[in-house]
This record gives sequence, C-alpha cells and structure tokens, in this order.
Amino acid sequence: MRARLEPLATLLAPVLLVAAVGVLGSQLGVVRQLEFDDALVNTAIVISLYVFVGNSGVISFGHISFVAVGAYLSGILTLGAEQKDFVIPTMYPFLRHTHISNTPSLALAALAGAVFAFLVGIPLMRLSGLPAGIATFAVLGITYNIISYWDKIGPGVTALALVPEFGIWTLTVGVLISIVVAYAYDRSRSGRKLRASREDPQAAQAAGIHVHRERLLAFVVSGALAGFAGGLLVHELGSITTDQVYLPLTFLTLAMLVVGGVSSLWGAVLGALVMSGLNSFLNDAEQGIHMGFELKLPDGTRLVAIGAVMALVLILRPSGMTGGREVTLRGRRRSPDAAA
Repeated sequence: MRARLEPLATLLAPVLLVAAVGVLGSQLGVVRQLEFDDALVNTAIVISLYVFVGNSGVISFGHISFVAVGAYLSGILTLGAEQKDFVIPTMYPFLRHTHISNTPSLALAALAGAVFAFLVGIPLMRLSGLPAGIATFAVLGITYNIISYWDKIGPGVTALALVPEFGIWTLTVGVLISIVVAYAYDRSRSGRKLRASREDPQAAQAAGIHVHRERLLAFVVSGALAGFAGGLLVHELGSITTDQVYLPLTFLTLAMLVVGGVSSLWGAVLGALVMSGLNSFLNDAEQGIHMGFELKLPDGTRLVAIGAVMALVLILRPSGMTGGREVTLRGRRRSPDAAA
C-alpha cells in the first residue's frame, strides 16, 4: 500500500509547499503580497526549466524567450481595443482587433511557447553541452531584439501597460498546474527515456531510444510551461518591458534551479521559493531596511550575492539543497527514476 502511495507523496510535497505560500501571502499586506506573487511566478518559470534541463542534462539559456512570447501574447490579447490604440497603435490589425479573457490567453500563451520551442528545437536538440547552451542563448538574444524593435507585434522598448492583473490565488493555481504537468511528464515513458539518455546517451541510443525526439518533446513541454508562466508574469505585474524578460531573469531562474537541485521537481520548487525570498530581502536591503539597525546595501549587491550562493552550491553541493531527490513517505528522498 505504501509503495502505491509513494508517487502521491512525491507530488504532494511541492503542491503543499506552494499552497502554503499562497495562503501565507494572502494574509499579508499589499507590499509583502507582491513579493509572494513574484515568488510564485518565479517558481512556475523554474519548473518549466526543470522539465527540460533536469531531465535531459542539457543546459538552456533560452527559456526566457518562451516566457517573453507567452507574456506579450497573453498581455496583448487581454487588452481592450481602446487600450491597444493607446499603447500599441502600430500593431498588425488582427492583433489589435482580437480580444479574449484572461484564462484563454494563458492557454494561447502556453501554445505559443510550445510552437516556438518546437520550431527552434528541431535543429537545436541535436546539440549537447556548450554548443547547446550557446545556441539557446542566441535564441534569447534574437527574441529580445525582435520584440524590442518590431512594433508591428508589440510596443517595442516601451512598456506593455494596462494589462489585467491576477490575484495571488490565481497565481497559486497556475503554479499548481505547472507542478502537475511537470510531475506527469516525469512519470511518463518519455520522461524515463530522456533521463536514461541524460545518464548515458550512447547506451540509450543502443537500447533504441531516439534521443533527439525525446529531447524535442521535453523542450516543447518545457516551452509550453514557460509560455504559460509568461502569461502569469504579465498578469501579475500588470505591465512588462523587454528588459524584464531578458538576462537578469535568465540568470535568476537558473540560479534558483541550481540551488534547489537541477534533477528533481522538489528541488526546482524549493530552490525557487528560497531564492525568491533571498532576492526580495536583498532588494529591500538595497533600498534600506530597519532590523533593529539600519541596513543599506550598495546597488547591485543582490545579483552579486545570488551569484555567490550559486557558486558555493556548485562547489560544495553540486546536486543542490535536495540532492536532486524527491520527497517520499519514509522521509527520505529518491530520484525520479527510482520512484518510477
């Protein structure tokens, strides 16, 4: 009986943690609730990273591209006609005249992320190691410049503003959906095949596993989750600029995944929430906070500290806080492969 409940424990641990964050955040004032909102959205992005990076072992610096596409598409589609005329008057007519509600816009954001990931993944998923990282980083740079300077599809370098906002409960449900999708992929046949190729690509190919196809499938699922997280991001902020979905967010979310543990869903969720808390504290400290004494850190301390934490984790505990393992009923943790 306990063996049958083990998979449920693996799913419930991150679900309960995220639900607890949502409940706690809803009890706080507006300023602190915004910090909890940021933590939840960061968690959704890190989960999307985990689905591909954690299962394939291939680093990706380009996932924020899918977040950006999902964010801008969801934000634009939920603006009214008068708002679009004010914010993005030069946009293509079919975008200017299309309006949908918030929830369907998230589904379209996920679809856009999946399609984009499929198109770029066909050639890129044949790469591994450093070439794969550089190629995905190139995708990020291309996406950033297209969104910044092609005013037919967006507001360019100016902010996409007046977007309807989500409350903390909607964000919490969105993260829970991401957890369930990531968990389902982990437990799937494709997820197990991809993890086998991560450990030994040559042996996996010899066993009949089509490594390129499995990587591409994970990349598409991951892209869909990233696009979905982008929709959550734009509706959490109410506005967005291209700089908000570029290098700083790329660095921050990768650091969260590394610190928590790249190869487990529990590590992705825990690392995202812990590092979000550290990020919020350091951001407040740069503005000046009172802790019995006045603490005022120099500007830029936040990113330096996060980089230092990530470096220390890589040196002292490369598998992250969770050791790359999931929570089980026995209080120990096991890898997704052992659990499956």
